[in-house]
Amino acid sequence: MRRTIELAARGRGSTSPNPCVGAVLARGTATLGEGFHRRKGEAHAEVEAIESARRERNDVRGATLYASLEPCAHRGAVGPCTDAVLAAGIARVVIGTPDPNAVAAGGAARLRDAGIAVEIADDPRAVLLIEDFAVATNADRPYLRLKMASSLDGYVAAAPGSSWLTGEEAREFVRELRASYDAVMVGAGTVRVDDPQLTVRPPRSRQRPYVRVVACEEQPVPLDRRIFADVDGYARTIVLAPAGSREKFRALEAIADVAYAGDDDAAQLDLRAALETLKERGISSVLCEGGPTLAARLLEAGLVDRLDWIVAPIVLASDHALPALARKANLAASVAPFSFDTVERLGDDVLFSARISKGAACSPA
Repeated sequence: MRRTIELAARGRGSTSPNPCVGAVLARGTATLGEGFHRRKGEAHAEVEAIESARRERNDVRGATLYASLEPCAHRGAVGPCTDAVLAAGIARVVIGTPDPNAVAAGGAARLRDAGIAVEIADDPRAVLLIEDFAVATNADRPYLRLKMASSLDGYVAAAPGSSWLTGEEAREFVRELRASYDAVMVGAGTVRVDDPQLTVRPPRSRQRPYVRVVACEEQPVPLDRRIFADVDGYARTIVLAPAGSREKFRALEAIADVAYAGDDDAAQLDLRAALETLKERGISSVLCEGGPTLAARLLEAGLVDRLDWIVAPIVLASDHALPALARKANLAASVAPFSFDTVERLGDDVLFSARISKGAACSPA
């Protein structure tokens, strides 16, 4: 099962809106074939594993198939994976986690009905692998992962426009995250002050173009920002703007895809409506990199599914230091409980990663 997870991760960033899936065919301790879902529209992991075994002239009849996700039982861009499993004569299937998509689920039952032994491992690694898919497939908005970095005392910078807070290992971690998501989003304040390009470095190609998003709460951003520059492999930058402020944002329409969201008279961006607009554009997962105002608003609105908080070993408190989260009156009462599942050292920095529950909000102390 560990190997299926490793294989599945190779498709990260290219399979959307499909999940990442890996599969291994084995007989005893001998591996007969391996495969993973490479990109939407191409063979699923189970089929790749079967074809891999055949290329090696390995007989898979009576073998065990390990799959990180339940084999699908519906016909989409390709045929049901269960058809291929049944035709290959596989005797046993071990599944990392059931398919959360009601349309594609039912594969395990179909295999059992055909006499194949099926086991559900409920592997936490398999669940984490498709966390984004599980949210996006059952919601009208994309899965959203919020990444923030702060000092030990909770500040993102000593002053507006300050230099890097975290070290190279942490920055490399973030660049890897960018390559895994359909879109990367920042707030207008970050664009105005830091002028980020938000690209993957070193550059790496993928079938699905990278998308950069700027969320503008009320006012547009300057047209000369680097986030609007043409970059090979990147789609036109999306600007999220309140629907009631079209005249303010008209100039940006020449260089960006301006997506107006919310009510026709809205002067402030409706973040939920804005994310729904991204979903309508085929974006199933978003990595948000702040800043403080956008991060606080997303948390307050209950729109964050996973929080990555990187802490640098430095203290920044001063009259000019910027807090990691903008002060919101209802923030403490409205943010749902965190469920930390990862603590990782990134050079001199430390990453804390938490799944955010959609249950009851925390009560202020």
